[in-house]
Parts: sequence; structure tokens; C-alpha cells
Amino acid sequence: MALSNTEKRHEYGTDKSGVKQFLGSEVSSSAEEALFHIIPAPLEKSVSYGTGTSKGPAAIIEASQQLEKWDGFSVPGDRGIFTRNPDKSALSGSTENFLEEIEKEIYSSLKDGHVPVMLGGEHTVSLAAFKAISRSGSPFAGKTGILHFDAHSDLRDIYEGDRLSHACVMRRGFELGLQLFQIGIRSLSPPEVLFRKENGISFIDAREAVEKNISSIAFPEDFPEYLYISIDVDGFDPSIFPATGTPEPGGLGWYQVHSIIESAAKQRKIIGFDVVELAPFTHPGFHASDFAAARLIYNVMGIIERSTCKP
Repeated sequence: MALSNTEKRHEYGTDKSGVKQFLGSEVSSSAEEALFHIIPAPLEKSVSYGTGTSKGPAAIIEASQQLEKWDGFSVPGDRGIFTRNPDKSALSGSTENFLEEIEKEIYSSLKDGHVPVMLGGEHTVSLAAFKAISRSGSPFAGKTGILHFDAHSDLRDIYEGDRLSHACVMRRGFELGLQLFQIGIRSLSPPEVLFRKENGISFIDAREAVEKNISSIAFPEDFPEYLYISIDVDGFDPSIFPATGTPEPGGLGWYQVHSIIESAAKQRKIIGFDVVELAPFTHPGFHASDFAAARLIYNVMGIIERSTCKP
């Protein structure tokens, strides 16, 4: 029986080794030639409300088969996209083992001159990127800041007895010496409010960003020259990403986030990014959030590809 057009696109999205590739229906790249390295990180260990983040990476990659190569401005896929295949046995162990395996993947990509693009999974996975950036031998150690989009500050020292909770990931990054700039926050504990103030963390919270229609940012003069972007989808208004485990009303707009990232790319060189906390099975049969995440990832690739501070 003949395959439908959709089935053909899905079939073509898989490489010769059987790994489903991000936008594999349109782009075929080797690991060596691809600028962008997709790294699935399906961690779900410390979620505290809705579940389903472990299904996020696969849902994003599946949805990406429906993307067009033209992103409205350019064809970032022409710079090459390769989806890496982390050791599944390592990913099935403890949180520490999971993070160690993903850190290896990200470090390898960075060291070889690629741009790692991590697909979460709960936000804890970003710690793997922070460690890869900061480890000895990294070309970006001590020279990288984090642009963090989120509804939550994730600056708790410990949450529900776990220092590797998704609610603590930015605190762990800060402890590694990574400077933070937070956008879209609208849910903080009193200790987190105090921690931001005492440590001079830069931020534009959601209410200010939305009410003032902020579409660009200016980094402090001492902000590092390299930039890693971490995007929790709950930083957006839940009308855009309802499929997430910890939604908060009053979030950022779709074009607003893109404009802010574009302004950041004019000031700093983006070395990698992640999109986390998609929980596709929060709404069974509802694919809009999956596709929005895939589109967001491809659009950020385009911003990087067109940036005056190109990788």
C-alpha cells in the first residue's frame, strides 16, 4: 500500500541508523558538517505538578517533520542539523548519571565547534549544559552568561529535599560562576527574591515585560561575551504553551520572546540553547504545543545563523 505524504515525511525523518532526526524530512547532515547538534534529554525525575516532560524531546522531533526549511527570513537548516543519540542505558539511571551523559554530549559538540540544542525534559537538564560550559578545557569557561526565560526563577537551594530539582537549576548554574539574566519570571519564593537582590542578578519580570511591551534588552557592561539561552516554555503565556507541567498566567508573547533573543544575538555570541518543560501528554491528542516548540527551536537557529555574532 502506498504511503501517505505524512507517512513519507516521517519515514524520511529517520537516518540510516534508525535515529529520528530533527527536521529530518527536509535536512540531512552529518555530525561533522552540521552547525546545530540536537541533544534529546528526556529527564523526568523531580517534576512537582503536571507530568510528561520525558516525552517532550520525542514529541518535538516528531513535530519538526512538519516544519518548512524557510523560517520567514532565511534557511537555517542549510547550516546543517544533526540529532545526536545519547547512551540510553546511562539516561535510565540516576539523575547524576543522566546529567553526566548529557554533559558529555554537549561538551563534545562545543569542543568541536558546533552549537548544542538541548531538548528537555525537565529544567534540571540545563545543569548538564552549565557544567559542560564550565568544565576544564571548555573554550567558554568563565566567559559565558545565561539568558533565562521562565515563569519561575529556579533559584531555590533545595526543593522537596532535592538539590537537583528543576526548581534549583539556576541556583546551581550561578554557583558554577555563570552570570544570569532572567526574563518573564512571575513566581518566586521569598528566599529567591532575597537571593536575586543580594547577588545582583539581572532580571525583567513578566509584568514589567508585558505591560511595557519590552522587545529588547541591554546586558550589563560586565556581562560575559558568550551566551547560553535556556527557555522554559512556561515562560510564555499559557495560551501559547498550555502543554507544560507548571503553567503560570500572564506570560510572555511569541514575537516578544523572538525579538528579545534577536536583540541578545546582536550583543553576544550565542553558543547553545535549550527548550525545556514541554509536557505533550498534558493534553492528549493536542499537538499545537509540540509544533510550537519545534518552530521555536528552528526560529532560534535562524536568529543564530543570521546573527552579527555568528558561531
